[in-house]
Amino acid sequence: MTDKIFIRNLQQNILVGINPEERIHKQPVYVNAILDVDCSKACSSDDIQDAVDYSIIHDAIVEHMNTSHYDLIETLAENITKICLRDKRVLSCTVSIDKPQALQHAESVAVEIFRTR
Repeated sequence: MTDKIFIRNLQQNILVGINPEERIHKQPVYVNAILDVDCSKACSSDDIQDAVDYSIIHDAIVEHMNTSHYDLIETLAENITKICLRDKRVLSCTVSIDKPQALQHAESVAVEIFRTR
């Protein structure tokens, strides 16, 4: 059985990009993560010890984004999947990164990657 935990629209202003101004000025990015897990034990026990603690994953993602710089959102997404997969109960995850200020005539540019154990 695979259940899902969603972290939706986690917004941070970070340094990301290849253009000179993107290396100086922070810009917003939005992270969405879908964690494939088995929630059955947590559902039965109602105990956080039996659950994937999404607040820990959230905090690790935010810390990473605030202390790193990437040229590519692809690399950022890859590293966020590694953070999500640190908890062995996360079987796989999908991470998307939206960069709304990337293109003048587009609402956003995004990348989505899927990783599994």
